[in-house]
Amino acid sequence: MTSEPRPSPLVRVADGTDAAPIAAVLGRAFDDDPVWRWLLPDDASRVRRMTALFGILLRQVHLPHGATETTGRGDGAGAEAAALWDPPGLWSVPLRLQAAYAVPLLRILGARTPATLRTLSAIEKHHPREPHWYLAVLGTDPPAQGNGLGAALLRSRLDRCDAEGLPAYLESSKEQNVPYYERFGFQVTRELPLPGKGCPPVWLMWRAPGG
Repeated sequence: MTSEPRPSPLVRVADGTDAAPIAAVLGRAFDDDPVWRWLLPDDASRVRRMTALFGILLRQVHLPHGATETTGRGDGAGAEAAALWDPPGLWSVPLRLQAAYAVPLLRILGARTPATLRTLSAIEKHHPREPHWYLAVLGTDPPAQGNGLGAALLRSRLDRCDAEGLPAYLESSKEQNVPYYERFGFQVTRELPLPGKGCPPVWLMWRAPGG
């Protein structure tokens, strides 16, 4: 007897009510990320700190763009994976927002604030200037990984990139994810070393329309 094909996960645009659950998902998803483990080396507090950080980024940066998408397993599933996309020209965080949330970010990052800012600044210096969709974050809750949630999220936006003739860009902070993104048409443009003794690199990846 052959099993029924598994239906594709339903992808939907996230709204303000999704901010807290998505932040929690991403906090857990990035717990084993090499760069974030270097930036926030305390195992006991890393997930909590990243959840708080993603909460600010979602509410103040990504959700207002209307391009953050989420999905889960099965009908009516809650947020188990999310893709934080920024439209062309809107990938840079305005200085006014950086200033407004300086104190909350300092509370979250603590003594690792300077290292985090240096790292993010080094990455931003190499961000492409031509119009593109930017995949700022893609993450799946560890218990839900392996169910095609990330692939569904990628296809949802990349299909529209192809229809609009627009490229896409991301930075992979985990080398083992590079082949995964390559299957969706992304290509490595540079392995970027980051400042700080022992900080892992990131892989800058670009996808031409129709990739």
